Amino acid sequence: MSQVIHLGPGARMLTTREVASRLGVSLRTVQLWVEADILPAARTPGGHRRIPYNAVEALALSTGLGGDPLAEQARRQGNPAAVLPRASALDKVRREARHHDVLLVADDSEWQTQCASALEVYSSAVSLRFAETGYLALLQMGQRPPDLLITNLELPGMDGFAMLRTLERCEMVTGMAVLALTALKADEIAARGGLPGWVELFSWPVSPEALAVRVGRWMLTQRPLPGVHPDV
Repeated sequence: MSQVIHLGPGARMLTTREVASRLGVSLRTVQLWVEADILPAARTPGGHRRIPYNAVEALALSTGLGGDPLAEQARRQGNPAAVLPRASALDKVRREARHHDVLLVADDSEWQTQCASALEVYSSAVSLRFAETGYLALLQMGQRPPDLLITNLELPGMDGFAMLRTLERCEMVTGMAVLALTALKADEIAARGGLPGWVELFSWPVSPEALAVRVGRWMLTQRPLPGVHPDV
């Protein structure tokens, strides 16, 4: 829960609406990011959320959201040349921006489309590709391993269990984060042979928006996801 703070005249804090405008996302997306701790927030004595300006700019820089704030400032001031950096400086930032390759394995084409729409908030920072079965996913990963693999465990043909065990045997997981979506409980997973220890679990069903929040957390940390493990 956000804590109550008292904002001084020099505090660089933004409202959720200002953050949504800065990043080019919906107000609801900003609220989800605050609830998921992607963006830190505090509350004023009146109960309104305020988000640190520096945190918003850090998110914009790491994800490519919202474009160039200096360009927007220039447009408001009507004097682009006074505030815009040299083109070479902007090109350097764009070249060095982190690009994230995400492979989503699911046999529901409608859900795939919804996930693609939800992940559009990250613009070019995320490249999303799909596979419908574990076998097709292995073919793709053999050609180009993703940075993040998101897979349902229940798949037609080769399921998620078999695919992940194959990955383990082929040593294809170095540097790859893996998020498995499942409605199975821990004892049911164990009864089917378990999963490799580097696989993180996320409870299924999950909305595309919640999955996008999860991807955002991974993008910011670049560490293994803490996971939501099913109850026994």
